[in-house]
Amino acid sequence: MSSKQLKGGVALSYVTIFLTNVIGLLITPFIVKSLGEAQYGIYTMIGALVGYMTVLDFGLNNTIIRFIAKYRAENDKGGEENFLAHAFIMYVIISLLVVIGGMIIYYNLDDLYGKTLTSNELEMAKTMFLILVFNLAISLPGGAFKGICSGHEEFILPRITNIIRYIVRSALVVGLLLLDGDAIGLVVLDTIMNLLIIAVNMVIVFKKLKVRIHLHQFEKKLLRQILGFSLWIFVFAIVQQMRWKFGHLILGTLFKPEVVAVYAIGTVLGNYYGAFSSAIASVFLPKAMKMVTNNASSSQLTGMFIKISRMILFVLLYILGGFILVGVDFIHFWVGDEFSEAYAMAVVMMLGLTLILSQGFGNNIIEARNKLKFRGVIMIIVTICGAVLGAFLAKENKGLGMIIGTVIFMLLERVIMTWYYHTKIDLQMFRYYKEISPLFLVSLIIITVTNYFSQYLPIHSVKYMILKTIVYSLLYITLVKFILTDSEKKLVNELTLKVKKKIYKK
Repeated sequence: MSSKQLKGGVALSYVTIFLTNVIGLLITPFIVKSLGEAQYGIYTMIGALVGYMTVLDFGLNNTIIRFIAKYRAENDKGGEENFLAHAFIMYVIISLLVVIGGMIIYYNLDDLYGKTLTSNELEMAKTMFLILVFNLAISLPGGAFKGICSGHEEFILPRITNIIRYIVRSALVVGLLLLDGDAIGLVVLDTIMNLLIIAVNMVIVFKKLKVRIHLHQFEKKLLRQILGFSLWIFVFAIVQQMRWKFGHLILGTLFKPEVVAVYAIGTVLGNYYGAFSSAIASVFLPKAMKMVTNNASSSQLTGMFIKISRMILFVLLYILGGFILVGVDFIHFWVGDEFSEAYAMAVVMMLGLTLILSQGFGNNIIEARNKLKFRGVIMIIVTICGAVLGAFLAKENKGLGMIIGTVIFMLLERVIMTWYYHTKIDLQMFRYYKEISPLFLVSLIIITVTNYFSQYLPIHSVKYMILKTIVYSLLYITLVKFILTDSEKKLVNELTLKVKKKIYKK
């Protein structure tokens, strides 16, 4: 993998995350207030419902990355062209399934939401649903071009394109809402932006990377291989949809849209948290593929696993601790006290996600070895159980109950996967937890100390919220230095030198 592409990909991913989180945090309260709590609830509820059909991708995007990495390692250009032709044949079938599935759901929306939505709200929901189904039918095959870029280890251009897209989209959202646009207008805008981004990625694939899609020979065996690998990626996609978006569906059938809106804010904050890990993890599947192909030892794979996990945890634990300390004030100033229940939802969700997000490279190794079945079966079982428990708890505790049920089984999944990594994938998990545990200990100490002194400060004060954040940040930076490894210290020193050089040049 090109060092420039790897570092550039991670750096641009963090730029993307910073922009999406900061702009998202700024724009979300504006969207909520412009649409109103009820319309915002419908907007997120219908978006979540259509989101279920994204699983019809059947994991092909990740499959494209894996197979292209394989063909490139074997220097088999013809094989890559033939594989891509088979993949796009499957995508055409998938788009047809999306349209058919969408029509079936469309004609049953009255049964789903007739009791909780007014007639006007139901009509709006139906219109949004149709537009989103069209969006999805185009976006699923269009997303393959991003997968092709990743398979060719071209991370920089697609991420730059995505950054530009997000900035433009955010500006247009503000303009649209200032002109009294509604949720339907936002859905139309997103559809147009998706079509533009697909067109740009196609240019990158065909013009820069010179990729050809050509059916040299139809091969049933290749089709079976693609389906065999993508089946479990498909299962993982179902799990991701059920984990959080199942809550929108359940709460939408039990309560008014306002309850769904509060739940949506809680999960939005949790998803912002999750995005920070993807900047590092998303570029390491080709790396895992190469290590496995080159028969890397258990010690080497574990070492890389630990290195990546620690990099992710330094970021995640800082954000988690900061949100625990100032999250109540933040939500008060961000979207208002009517969304105060979202704080507990977000904290529980973040706690449940931390280990899963930090162990992404372990999942990459499983994908590279094509040993996805066990994890797929476990995830689907624990996720269904979590959704059932969450639905039961939601009757009394609404959104918080939904998230607690989900997180209980997420933690159980990590226990099971730790055993699997250790016994079946030959990763040294005792060594792994020994080397990441100091990060959790230091983070807990910092949160406890900061919280002890900050309890005497008044709540809902911007001045004291900022002061608390600064004190926490300084403590975190100071204490984390004591648990850095030699390679981490070297990386920090290199980054510090680069920053100093850029400052002095200016």
